[in-house]
Order: sequence, then C-alpha cells, then structure tokens
Amino acid sequence: MSAQRKDDHVRLAIEQQDTRSGINQFDEVSFVHHALAGIDRPQVSLDTTFAGISWQVPLYINAMTGGTAKTGVINRGLAIAARETGVPIASGSVHAYLKDPTCADTFRVLRQENPHGFVLANVNATATVDDTRRALDLLEADALQIHVNTAQETAMPEGDRSFGSWVPQIEKIAAAVDVPVIVKEVGNGLSRETVLLLRQLGVHAADVGGRGGTDFARIENGRRPLGDYAFLHDWGQSTAACLLDAQSAGLPVLASGGVRHPLDVARALALGASGVGASGVFLRTLLDGGPEALIEQLTNWLDQLAALQTMLGARTPADLASNDLIIHGTLRSFCADRGIDTGRLARRSRSADTLHNTTGKAQ
Repeated sequence: MSAQRKDDHVRLAIEQQDTRSGINQFDEVSFVHHALAGIDRPQVSLDTTFAGISWQVPLYINAMTGGTAKTGVINRGLAIAARETGVPIASGSVHAYLKDPTCADTFRVLRQENPHGFVLANVNATATVDDTRRALDLLEADALQIHVNTAQETAMPEGDRSFGSWVPQIEKIAAAVDVPVIVKEVGNGLSRETVLLLRQLGVHAADVGGRGGTDFARIENGRRPLGDYAFLHDWGQSTAACLLDAQSAGLPVLASGGVRHPLDVARALALGASGVGASGVFLRTLLDGGPEALIEQLTNWLDQLAALQTMLGARTPADLASNDLIIHGTLRSFCADRGIDTGRLARRSRSADTLHNTTGKAQ
C-alpha cells in the first residue's frame, strides 16, 4: 500500500502540474520600479545565510519522493541536478524507509550522487528521536525537515487522525539532534501563530509551504473512491500570505508552494524568505527531459535571479527585503484582516538607503 501510494503521489502531482489554474497570490506582489536603482552584475552574490546555515544560492529542490524503484530513479535525477548546480536538496519523507529498510537505496541515492552537496532529511512529526537519527544517518544529512500536514492526513484514506502529540514531539526532536531543524508545511501554509510556536519549540527555521503548488489534500482525495473530501482542496494560506504574516516573528523563514519562475523567487525573498524551494515544476522538467533538462532549468533560474537582483539593486538575496513592494487584490485584503501594514512595504527603501549612484549618494 505504501509503495503504491508513493507512485500515486508522483502521478497525481504531475497531473496537477498539467492542469493547475487559478489565482497565485505571488501575482499580487509587485516591485516598485526605481529606474536608477540598478547595480553592476559583478557586485551581485547569491549567497544566503540563516539559522547557522550557509548556501551558495537561495534556491533549493524541496522534498518530493522516495521508497519505490520508480521514485528512486527520480531521486537519482534530482541529486545529479543538485550536484551540478550547487542547489541544496531535501529528501521526500523517509517514513517508507523507517517501515521498510529494503528501500534505503531509493533515498540514499540523494547522497551517493551528490556527495558534497547540502542534503536535508525529511521525517514526519510522529517520528521518534531514534527514527530521526536513522534518517539523518541514512543521508548523512546536513539538516532535518519535519513536515506537518494535517489537511493531507485528514483527506488520506489511511491517514493519521491523532495530531495532539505533534507539538511535544517536534520540541523533543529539535532538542535531541545535532543539525538545524526546519519545520515545513506541505502546501497549506504556516500562520504567524504557528511560526511563533515553532520558535518556542527550539526549531531553527520554518518553511511556510503555502497554498499554490502541489495540493496534497487534493491528491489524497483523488485516491478516495468517492472523492468525498473535495472541500479540503485549496485549504490554507498562500506562500505570499504566509511570508507577510510571519514578518518579525523572530524565526528565519523559507518559502515554498506555488513557486513558478525566478520572479516568484525574487518576490519570496523580498517578502522575507532566506531561501526559496520548489518541487512540482522541477519534477515536471526532470520527467520530461531528464537530469540535463533540470540542470539547464536550475542554471537559468539562478542566472535570471542574479539578473533581477542587478536590476533591483540588491547585492544579496537578503537585500531584496529592502525593496519597495505593492500588495494587490485578495492578498491586500488578507493583510488588512491580519493587521499587516502594506503601506510600510511600499516605502521601505526610503529608510533603507537602497537607491544609490556610483558615488553612494542617494538618488
């Protein structure tokens, strides 16, 4: 059952990539164009640092899959692309390995093909400390992802229905392991209140994992004979909404969910993310064109992100968080209801002194 479910997830995720439509709230975030803000390309760095972690790029391949022969092939391709581009990579949930160690190689390939890269191991919030250490050892992982997914579990025919232990277990794992711990949602978003709680639990960073990308509640409902949990489709907050909500929460945040292209990466960084992950769009490319196509896509995304930073006058990804932003539409309404000052975002470069000329004098 578990193996079949993993293969079903890939198939249904690709179907979503092919048919996904509707509002993506990244489109409700726009940069104020300052015509003389640009800098020289050699001044631009893609380095990012957060929670004691340093990456050469602010882009990562987020958790996808593993546990079957088919998904092992996918993980091999992802690992090759990560190795060739220097992009960090997260494993899919290693729950399948913890239940059946014979599938270890379908996960271990992420490290075998990418021996010097940054690899994150992924476990669920019910994993024991011992199981978590097994997952980290399996991948020689540099960091740990703990995924939270109540909407997915609720729609899953064989899903968990006991969520009360998740908070104390996350705290226990964070205190016990020797690598940075990142808690991520799988596509329904993290509220400000949740990010504040994670900080109290000793977590090092949060991946907001917002609505807009692969919808796992929709996937699990597609596995139900009656499809009777359709009311959970598109549950939660978008990635852009989560990033706005989490500002000044005191915990580094990563962004994933609905990231389609380098402009979305720049938008997420400008909204406060330290790094930006994607899954579905990279999976589609890998399955269509193999590792070579994904390497080309990742290389292009990084080059285009650097070009955007050059135009916007951002020497580093973190500098994008001083760019002026306009929030539109339904996202603006979300901000009003949550008490978020969008006007401040539209004027923040005035105090950040990000507009300059070659002498350093303000424009």
